Amino acid sequence: MGYTADCKLTYEGKAYSGKAMLETDYLEFKGALKLKVPFKSITAVAMEKEALQVKFDGRVALFNVGNQSEKWLQKILNPKSLLDKLGVKPEHNVCVLKVDDESFLADLEKRVAKFSTRLVSECDVIFLGAEKEADLAALGSCKESLKKDGAIWVVNPKGQKSFNENHVLAAGKKAGLVDVKVAKFSETHTAHRFVIPKAQR
Repeated sequence: MGYTADCKLTYEGKAYSGKAMLETDYLEFKGALKLKVPFKSITAVAMEKEALQVKFDGRVALFNVGNQSEKWLQKILNPKSLLDKLGVKPEHNVCVLKVDDESFLADLEKRVAKFSTRLVSECDVIFLGAEKEADLAALGSCKESLKKDGAIWVVNPKGQKSFNENHVLAAGKKAGLVDVKVAKFSETHTAHRFVIPKAQR
C-alpha cells in the first residue's frame, strides 16, 4: 500500500489540484489532469521549495504535497527492494517452490544464508509459484511446514481469466490460511501473502 496526499501539481505551465499517490514503483496524480510517472522514467528528483520537482521523459512536474514532500523524496530516491517488500530477513529460513525468476533467486541468495527448493520444517517464509490452479494444491503441505508466525507468498501470473487471484484466494481459504497482503512481484506476476490465523498459532 502506498501513500496518498492532497496535491497541487504544476505541469506544462498549468496548475491543478487533486490527489497524489506514491506507490512502490510510480508516482501518480489524479484531478482534472491524470499523470502517472513510473520511477524507471524519472531522470532527476529534488526539492523545489515545498514541492517535489520530478524530471521524466524530458518533462518536468512539480508535486506539492505539503509536509509530505521530503518524506516522498526519500521514498523515491531509496525505493524498497522486492525482498524488503516481501519481508525477507537475513536470518529467515526460506523455501522456494516452482519460482523460476532468476533475478529474484539471485537477490534471495545474497539476502539469506541458505534457502531450500523443497519443503523443510519450520520455514519463516515460503514462496510457492502457481502457474495453474493445480499448483495451489501444495498450500496444505506448505502450511504444515510453516512456523506459526511465518508467511506463504503465492506467486501467480497477472491478467489471466482462466487462472486469477480469485482461485488463489479460494485455495488459501480452503487450506485454512488468511490472506493479508498483495504485492507486485514482477511485470508479469503478482504475489499474495497468506498466514496462519492467530487463533491457531
